[in-house]
Amino acid sequence: MELRLRLRDFCRAQRRLLVLTGAGCSTASGIPAYRDHTGEWRHPQPMRFEEFSRSAAARRRYWARSAAGWTRIATARPNAAHHALARLEGLGRIQAIVTQNVDGLHSKAGSRRVIDLHGRLDRVRCLDCGARSTRAALQDRLRALNPRWRAAGHAGPDGDQQLTDRACDGFQVPDCEHCGGRLKPDVVFFGEAIPRPRLAAALRSLDRADALLVVGSSLMVFSGFRFVRDARQRGLPVAAVTLGRTRADELLDLKLSADCCDALAWLADELDAAALAEA
Repeated sequence: MELRLRLRDFCRAQRRLLVLTGAGCSTASGIPAYRDHTGEWRHPQPMRFEEFSRSAAARRRYWARSAAGWTRIATARPNAAHHALARLEGLGRIQAIVTQNVDGLHSKAGSRRVIDLHGRLDRVRCLDCGARSTRAALQDRLRALNPRWRAAGHAGPDGDQQLTDRACDGFQVPDCEHCGGRLKPDVVFFGEAIPRPRLAAALRSLDRADALLVVGSSLMVFSGFRFVRDARQRGLPVAAVTLGRTRADELLDLKLSADCCDALAWLADELDAAALAEA
């Protein structure tokens, strides 16, 4: 309880929190995390951009697995952590959320100041002409091309199913309707750079913040860790609510090792009560 009270006081003292969220924020919505509580890979490493862009077989494997797992992502609902962060934004405590997740659940929960650092799975982009479309529309095309295809496997963190290569054999992948090019989910793959305008917007949010709160992230990926590093360089305090080890443990002013749904719901209640008392 002492750490919870310190977290409450941390958030009460800062009026412009930048919140950085990771996979642990969405596990209660049925989306698995990449890593375990020690920071080690829990699933096979995700597709790398170079492999996807160069190999038709890799793209076939990716889209077969995505087709099998898409319904779980499309029907996922925000959990208590997402709703608590939306409440905190409504209380004027959060000036922006930068999320490493690609599930769109912060926006579904009602948060408005969201930067999807790694993109969104519900969008599709052509690698060749840049045309964009919805993932739902692509799912219809995938089903039309593969009417008899069925596969089952373990749920993966990328909105996919963990299928064997044999299970993906013969799967047909549509081309871009505009140019016949290669379709890719509009997310940042491993080995791919975050679009500069998006990264610049996230860093501007850090410039405007007076503290950083990390939620549900091991920070093992540099794109997340850099925000803690940069916050420290700016002299900003940093707190984290996450289970297990993080890459930035030595840089944190406060760390609450707890389930983020329970902790953030409690935090939102506390700050809501404080706002009513001050009114």
